[in-house]
Amino acid sequence: MTAREAPMSGRPFRVLIAKPGLDGHDRGAKVIARALRDAGFEVIYTGLRQTPEQIATAAVQEDVDAVGLSILSGAHRRLFPAVIERLREAGAGDILVFGGGIIPEEDIPFLREAGVARVFLPGTDTRDVVAFLREELERRRAAGDP
Repeated sequence: MTAREAPMSGRPFRVLIAKPGLDGHDRGAKVIARALRDAGFEVIYTGLRQTPEQIATAAVQEDVDAVGLSILSGAHRRLFPAVIERLREAGAGDILVFGGGIIPEEDIPFLREAGVARVFLPGTDTRDVVAFLREELERRRAAGDP
């Protein structure tokens, strides 16, 4: 059994999927949300045009384990770190943040340094997203991290 197929231990992981900024296209976010749901995750989708504050508030209110950010607008260098900062301000800096969308590869090191755990580019197999989240969240759970 691979990590992609392995069942999650304990309660299902909760993941919030959000579209920060003025993006008007959410197909990719919905594809990821569905893949995670089909893999046994509890998924909350916030919809389009969310501010970093709205995303952090929803993440705290929903008691999520991870936040997935999807962006096409090119504002990832501003919005992804802003979401992470709002989470920290809300006392939820331990929530795993991952992202995807139209993001130049040369911006990935900047985002990783800002606290984004992983960036998934167009064409990523959804099973790879599921496997990453399952492995990382299980690792955190086993280590006693929230």
